[in-house]
Amino acid sequence: MAPESVQPLAYDASSIQVLEGLSAVRKRPGMYIGSTDARGLYQLFSEVVDNSIDEVLAGACTQIDVTVHSDGSLSVRDNGRGIPVEEHPKYHRPTLEIVMTVLHAGSKFDRTAYKVSGGLHGVGVHVVNALSEWLEVRVRRNGHTYFQRYERGAPVAPLETTGPAEGTGTETRFKPDGTVMETTVFDKETIARRLKELSFLNAGVTINFRDERDHSSETFHHAGGIAEFVEDMNRTVTALFQPPIYLHAKRDTTDIEVAMQYNDGYNDTTLAFVNNINTADGGTHVVGMRAALTRTLNDYARQRGFVKGDKEGLTGEDVREGLTAVLSVKVLEPQFEGQTKARLGNSEVKGQVESAVHDKLAEFLEEHPAVGQTLIGKAVQAAQAREAARKARELTRRKGLLDGGGLPGKLADCHSRDPAECELFLVEGDSAGGTAKQGRDREFQAILPLRGKILNVEKARLDQMLQNEHIRALITAIGVGIGDEIDISRLRYHKIILMTDADVDGAHIRTLLLTFFYRKMPMLISEGHVYIAQAPLYRVAKGNRLAYAYTDEERDRVLQEFGGMKGVTIQRYKGLGEMNAEQLAETTMRPGARTLLKVTVEDAGRANELLQTLMGEEVEPRRAYIQAHAVEVTNLDI
Repeated sequence: MAPESVQPLAYDASSIQVLEGLSAVRKRPGMYIGSTDARGLYQLFSEVVDNSIDEVLAGACTQIDVTVHSDGSLSVRDNGRGIPVEEHPKYHRPTLEIVMTVLHAGSKFDRTAYKVSGGLHGVGVHVVNALSEWLEVRVRRNGHTYFQRYERGAPVAPLETTGPAEGTGTETRFKPDGTVMETTVFDKETIARRLKELSFLNAGVTINFRDERDHSSETFHHAGGIAEFVEDMNRTVTALFQPPIYLHAKRDTTDIEVAMQYNDGYNDTTLAFVNNINTADGGTHVVGMRAALTRTLNDYARQRGFVKGDKEGLTGEDVREGLTAVLSVKVLEPQFEGQTKARLGNSEVKGQVESAVHDKLAEFLEEHPAVGQTLIGKAVQAAQAREAARKARELTRRKGLLDGGGLPGKLADCHSRDPAECELFLVEGDSAGGTAKQGRDREFQAILPLRGKILNVEKARLDQMLQNEHIRALITAIGVGIGDEIDISRLRYHKIILMTDADVDGAHIRTLLLTFFYRKMPMLISEGHVYIAQAPLYRVAKGNRLAYAYTDEERDRVLQEFGGMKGVTIQRYKGLGEMNAEQLAETTMRPGARTLLKVTVEDAGRANELLQTLMGEEVEPRRAYIQAHAVEVTNLDI
């Protein structure tokens, strides 16, 4: 299933070009890695491992070993060609040293050493070096092992030959600099998820991951490639056919792989990658794939009489219902929009992907009529539900809903009409809603109380959703619409804040709301409009001293500051309604005093898996998840 093998290109000192010197990385690290928090730390790891993956793409590497060491450092070892070590013909320094210390030095600016890579748009291993307390690199090449150590980006000794070597490859080990980075502790789960993802995207490579901190290890190897990726994503739902559809084609210099499988659910989950980079916001390759899917299935349906010639065809929304897909393209010169590489901008890729997917999918359906009939049957049912949803929309509009003309009766709106300064609090229950209305700043804070649990949209079609009072109230209050009618410019509040109780019911309601936003209004999350309010768990008072604690650890710290338990009154809040309006405003609602968590989707595949597991129809995956994570529970509210 993997693309055909490629022959390694020439890779020596002349492959390395220098664009400019290294400067200001330590002064302004955010310019190079986005931030100095956990995301920036993850970017350092990605830059190093992506270099090894580029060797895989070049056909020169079959194994990568990643280790988080007990001293907090991380190493990546591969059996690629090894970074060139000979003297650079122009700069008369060891080529390895130039790669490690000079910004924009690398072999990916022309195509003599790498045909495609994910590294060029990144910041490079030299920035990792600059932001590390120390970095050590070992190169196996020319029958020798070469070594050099750097501290905060500068070499501490010349490149040295340390002995003989079998084979070739590079090992880079670095320890992030705590004086620059806010966090230097690598998250095991984040690294493991990325390595697993890379093993799916690069069929045949073996990636070994070891964590010395807990003595755990794991090996990722998926010969089935992205088709196996789709099966893994669908393991918590019921697939409509086996195995997934796998399509592979080339258009000009662009290599295109697609794997897709439909399930009995109602949501569309598509993960898209360019040169192994997850383009979470899509781009021209995704537009091309979706256009091809809609056109191909419409052609197939009309040819076989599923859709009559004079009837409206299937829409994109119809043909994507229940779809799980992975799209992976290799592009010679990718142009990404924004520093995060979240969206592909190459205009020519749209046509290339659309042409390839249309031709290959039409060919597949001709050869597999049973699968074709299953797909069309699913899409026709979706079209019927879409028509029912259209009628539900018209009905609700006639009642003054969904078009902004009639806001929900329970909504306590704010005075300001500037969405940029307006906040909407989604509050659990009428009691807490009443308290929140009293404690809010009426100028810019709106309150929408939600009675009971909202509909689980993981198990509902659009027409069913629009019959639900809470869902209609949410859609109307937010203002952007739903489905194909979504228009983010109509957003009425730039902060949508989930404020629920700190118990099991509150967590369930929060999960239902997050499921709704992730599935039906994902751009609210991707553009940073959804937040979770952090209400305190404890009120600790002693005499005229008062403090609020948001965790058990904070409570214990406050008690220590108060000099122990004598004379101390501790109130444990189980619900927002137990606070009066001033307390709720002071701790949870008032800007400057409150703590808000912005909801992000760093890993779309993981988010999709969790939602399917926790909110889907299948009971067994949910039971397995609860059993696996039960040991992590510290406070169980029954």
